[in-house]
Amino acid sequence: MHLIEKIEKENSKSQLPTIHVGDTVEVHYLIKEGDKERVQLFIGTIIALKGRGIRRSITVRRLVQGEGVERSFPLHNPRVKDVVITRRGQVRRSKLYFLRDRVGKQTRVKELLGEKVRKEREFEKAMRAAMSEDSSAEAESSAQPTKTVKA
Repeated sequence: MHLIEKIEKENSKSQLPTIHVGDTVEVHYLIKEGDKERVQLFIGTIIALKGRGIRRSITVRRLVQGEGVERSFPLHNPRVKDVVITRRGQVRRSKLYFLRDRVGKQTRVKELLGEKVRKEREFEKAMRAAMSEDSSAEAESSAQPTKTVKA
């Protein structure tokens, strides 16, 4: 394994949700005000996914008082605490830049419903359960002393 790949593996987050363009998400972002830190929510629609691996980032767009606001978030950044999917969107494009020209109800994305969403949710629940089982098994094994046997 190359040095860069090792560094990327160490610094990447172990678990990220499966997000797609068109999804409405809540990005929990850690901001610093003076000497205090707090989590701020940025709720909007994902209009672009860029990069791969540790360099993956999303561009989220929302309307604030009739004005469009876009923000780009690197997903593996330690300041991005969580990305919560609130609504799945059904789109046919990989970039939704055309939403920049639209205002009001025209900016809505059709919601993805049915079997596909149910399967994705089940898969995510199974992954979370597997991750929690792995972490609990590691905690139990580290708590028990290991014996060395001499042959």
